[in-house]
Amino acid sequence: MTDLNEAYHHCRELIEKHSKTFSKAFAMLPKKQKRAVWAIYAFCRRVDDIVDEGENPKSELESFAVDFEAFMDGTLELDHPCWIALDDVFNNFPIDAQPYYDMIKGQRMDLYPRTIHSKDDLLDYCYHVASTVGLMLLPVIAPGRVDMLRNGAIELGYAMQLTNILRDIGEDLEIDRIYLPGDLMKQHGYTFVELQEQKVNQAFIRLWEDLASDAETYYEQGLATLEAYPVYSRAPVGGAARMYRAILSEVRKNDYQVFEKRNFVSDQKKKQIIAEMQ
Repeated sequence: MTDLNEAYHHCRELIEKHSKTFSKAFAMLPKKQKRAVWAIYAFCRRVDDIVDEGENPKSELESFAVDFEAFMDGTLELDHPCWIALDDVFNNFPIDAQPYYDMIKGQRMDLYPRTIHSKDDLLDYCYHVASTVGLMLLPVIAPGRVDMLRNGAIELGYAMQLTNILRDIGEDLEIDRIYLPGDLMKQHGYTFVELQEQKVNQAFIRLWEDLASDAETYYEQGLATLEAYPVYSRAPVGGAARMYRAILSEVRKNDYQVFEKRNFVSDQKKKQIIAEMQ
């Protein structure tokens, strides 16, 4: 049987391996909150990995959903370190389970894709796969302030997922995932043929900047709520958002090339952003 410290250590290894941005940002939290963030990240990572890397992702996701129901009912055998750590989080913080259910629903959206016609369709997807993470974290990093911070957390989720999408257009295309709204592509005169041919032209840049402008607006609105967070959470939340936001600048510096290279923020730049938050 894995003990609690070992369970949290397992979750910590997951966040440090898969998300240097979140790992660096939330390392500034007090120990109790930091460990809870590791456990919540591990939940999200597991469900995400099922969809992206599972051998039979549809059946594996439904099995995970059944396990989560059992976890919520208190009938799941806690035989995995991620469940052990998450159980401790649920016992020590006023957790709302709905964002966890919504996250699983968001992963189903990738397994049973629908055409994204409009920005509203895209934001619905962004809510389920990203804003839910912010809503999971709020009871941990801002206890007692969840209601007042809810909208800002959703907006930061929109901003960060839009950033992911704008960075990963090429990678997503390789696995037949297209998140660019059809209506928006038509509006800017960028065709699906051009997308398949990986063309970076003026129409593509206009399309990209249209969504990037939305992301920037959501960053502004989300970050405007920062002062309402407890002091110990302001730098982690602000740091994570600003590190993600910097990806947009990197894409612009690289002339919008999102097909042939992965745009990322350097460790030095991340350290600078964190230092500026403290």
